[in-house]
Amino acid sequence: MRWLRFRTGGHEAGRGPARVGFVHEGRLLEVDLPDSDCLLGVIRLGGAHRRELVKQTVSAAGGREGIELESVRLLAPLDPPTGDVIAIGRNYAEHAGEMARVSGTAAERPTVFTKAQTTINGPYDDIIIDPKVSSQVDWEVELGVVIGSECRDIRPVEALDHVFGYTVLNDVSARDIQYDWGGQYYKGKSIDGYCPTGPWIVTADEIPDPGNLELTLRVNGEVKQQGTTRDMIFSVVELVSQLSLGQTLRPGTLIATGTPPGVGYARDPKEFLRPGDLMETEISGIGTIRNRMVASDPGIYRSPREPGR
Repeated sequence: MRWLRFRTGGHEAGRGPARVGFVHEGRLLEVDLPDSDCLLGVIRLGGAHRRELVKQTVSAAGGREGIELESVRLLAPLDPPTGDVIAIGRNYAEHAGEMARVSGTAAERPTVFTKAQTTINGPYDDIIIDPKVSSQVDWEVELGVVIGSECRDIRPVEALDHVFGYTVLNDVSARDIQYDWGGQYYKGKSIDGYCPTGPWIVTADEIPDPGNLELTLRVNGEVKQQGTTRDMIFSVVELVSQLSLGQTLRPGTLIATGTPPGVGYARDPKEFLRPGDLMETEISGIGTIRNRMVASDPGIYRSPREPGR
């Protein structure tokens, strides 16, 4: 099942309150909740109550066809998630190798860091590039894992029982801040709007094997990253189990599980995003998000693309 947040009126016209719904037989059905703009409420219901909510919503719709997906503006499915986004670095062997080559440091196990809640952005919303903040904005396609029930110190065999679902995530990164400020992962990863997600959350029952998904990222139609979750050093099962060690994961926690090779920072020459660039971030079985890079001040960007930018 695909759960999502939306506004009516289409992408441009949608200015009303956020609403929550799910896709049923190709149409969008809105759910009736006290906190109707918050998908966290659906997640916190738990499986049995959530199934009853779906049953009641479908029954109440009767013969009505629901809402056409094309007529609504899709929003980030979790905004905000529970706490900051928990992110995993260097979790694909080839990407770990390319970053070690460029940075001169190697990691024996994936790096765990966080991205601020204020990075959350919509699946089709613009991303601001401000040269006062960063001139090295990079892309990272990642599988997002949404925790569905509270867990702590769980065994790997129990991990997927605590997953609500999966979403597409782009860990947009300011590399000059990330590395030149003395290894400031949090700051370099936490610029406002630098975590577009969506277009929805696909529930775990529809993706029984998160270790067999294809990831692709394109910039202006050109494939920059292509990989599979089979190449993860630590699988979703292992990540959820390890992250829960001594740390409570609550419903609505969002985990970014790492990226395959092909990031701009590791290319020779380096490549970074510029205003006007269109990123398409895609994961098989989930969907595609599309985000346009726009200038904070269009007048700043008048020169042609510089080499390596």
